[in-house]
Amino acid sequence: MSQILSLVRSRYSVRHYKPDEFPRAFLDQILEAARWAPSAGNLQPWFFYVVTRQEDKEALAQAALNQRFIVQAPVVIVVCAEPERSARVYGERGRRLYCYQDTAAAVQNMLLTATALGLGACWVGAFDEERVGRYLGVPAGRIPVAIVPVGYPADDPSRRPKRREIEEIVSFV
Repeated sequence: MSQILSLVRSRYSVRHYKPDEFPRAFLDQILEAARWAPSAGNLQPWFFYVVTRQEDKEALAQAALNQRFIVQAPVVIVVCAEPERSARVYGERGRRLYCYQDTAAAVQNMLLTATALGLGACWVGAFDEERVGRYLGVPAGRIPVAIVPVGYPADDPSRRPKRREIEEIVSFV
């Protein structure tokens, strides 16, 4: 199996974190990976808020339907889309689709890089975006689309959910 496929298969959504800090260089690599994600027209319609203060993580967890594991992670990254950046070139399709596809690619790069560094992360999408935006002081034109807690995993990776078989999800036409 290729190295990249092995990495992809080892990634899972971590929902329990050790309290241990991780090196700043790891965070820098995760953010760099996000920066290098593909984007429509290379417009890079994203912005990242790095949250480390406990009270801020608490507020994010509350805005995320009280998902308490967010508070456990030493670092939480809030990923925002900038729809108008995409709309300038691609119009309505850029505003409603491309900017979200692009931020999704950035999040996936973050998740894979965290895994490669021996860290764990989780893509949290269930949250009140207005509440998160207000709390972080996100300006108009930026929309929070993902909360990504990052840290050393404290759970059992063998308990990750199974995947559907390839025959169930692919049709060759």
